[in-house]
Amino acid sequence: MIAFPNAKINIGLNVISRRRDGYHNLETVFYPVNIKDAIEVVESPELSFNASGIEIPGHANENLCLKAYERLKNDFKLPPVSIHLHKKIPIGAGLGGGSADAAFFIKLLNSKFNLNMNVETMQNYARELGADCAFFIKNQPVFAFGKGDEFEDISLTLKDFFLVLVMPPVHVSTGEAYSGVKPANPNISLRELVGEPLEEWKYLMKNDFEESVFRNHPVIRGVKAELYEAGALYASMSGSGSSVYGIFKNKIELPHLEANNQVFYEI
Repeated sequence: MIAFPNAKINIGLNVISRRRDGYHNLETVFYPVNIKDAIEVVESPELSFNASGIEIPGHANENLCLKAYERLKNDFKLPPVSIHLHKKIPIGAGLGGGSADAAFFIKLLNSKFNLNMNVETMQNYARELGADCAFFIKNQPVFAFGKGDEFEDISLTLKDFFLVLVMPPVHVSTGEAYSGVKPANPNISLRELVGEPLEEWKYLMKNDFEESVFRNHPVIRGVKAELYEAGALYASMSGSGSSVYGIFKNKIELPHLEANNQVFYEI
């Protein structure tokens, strides 16, 4: 069986407070986007994992798909499987690619082996693997809060707009991003602001990571500025990573950005 895990972007991000468990309370809006990996699962004499496409840092045994398999195997009778992951979603970009792979893998196992898990059960397993992992089980726009793993459904669609996502050749670690943030309660919650007209978002919403990340990595700040210069209605860094997206009214091509960056276009 094959699935195609997709990325997400963050629309706004407020870091509110530090938690006792080492995480932070935050609020953001997760929105799925059409940049996809591919993952295949087949029964096999022994458990194995291999990957192609973008090189994945770290040891293969640390991959979240394997961790998801071992976690589910504790509660279900699972046979060994061979897992192949083709990686296209940029890594360290704030796009949730690793979390998406794990969540879609859980859904694959659920379907392939008739585990009869409902959405809530799959979300609970996903929460054990990463703060944003559970989002990809339902994979629809949500207002996210807590450490990013509690959700409220929202009515939001960008289908009438055109999205451009730019990945500069820069890696921003989660630790670096959080080290430059001073947690604070927002004056108005993103839950309310995201309901305002999209043309107003640039005046109302922010990503708390941008200030320090832009200071340390001017190239990322420059990408955001270029997206606005090209006519974006709203542009922002996604999550704590280095990717920046722009939302445009009409389809556009930005070849000057393609020279030094990965650029993804989608309606």
